Amino acid sequence: MTRLKEKYQNEVAPAMMQKFQYKSVMQIPKLEKVVINMGLGDTKDNAKGLDSAVSELGTITGQKPVITKARKSVAAFKVRQGMNVGAKVTLRGDQMYEFVDKLFNIALPRVRDFRGVSAKSFDGRGNYSLGIKEQLIFPEIEYDKVDKIRGMDIIFVTTAETDEEAREFLRLLGMPYAS
Repeated sequence: MTRLKEKYQNEVAPAMMQKFQYKSVMQIPKLEKVVINMGLGDTKDNAKGLDSAVSELGTITGQKPVITKARKSVAAFKVRQGMNVGAKVTLRGDQMYEFVDKLFNIALPRVRDFRGVSAKSFDGRGNYSLGIKEQLIFPEIEYDKVDKIRGMDIIFVTTAETDEEAREFLRLLGMPYAS
């Protein structure tokens, strides 16, 4: 069992039960999945850039990314339908908990001038979105082998019904919110 899963069972669940007065343990929010998305609009001319981005995303998450394709053609962006425009990974289970633990405790503190993440990035249904400007904050990425600095979006999908419940749940898990 991962460290974060143990923390959920021993600390987070009882604290959430007490704070929100749930009648059943099944009402306690859980982390359903974590989706990591990397937009690669600049790689439409460069296939090697797409391969390196996919391999970096795979190294960070420990899972093979799916290449996303454009749904529509957009002349202004010089994108045709079916072109490769990004890569994404959906993490669940133990792999998800290991990634979240690594993100909260190792990667985010490595961001320069880090004062915490915004507590306002909730969508109204208990899901949280986080943008990262560079992949270099993850310890698996070797600085010398990076051809281009790329950002990524990380979405935490929870079973919480409100943003307040989700905010408290992620705080108890260890999300470093800005004060």
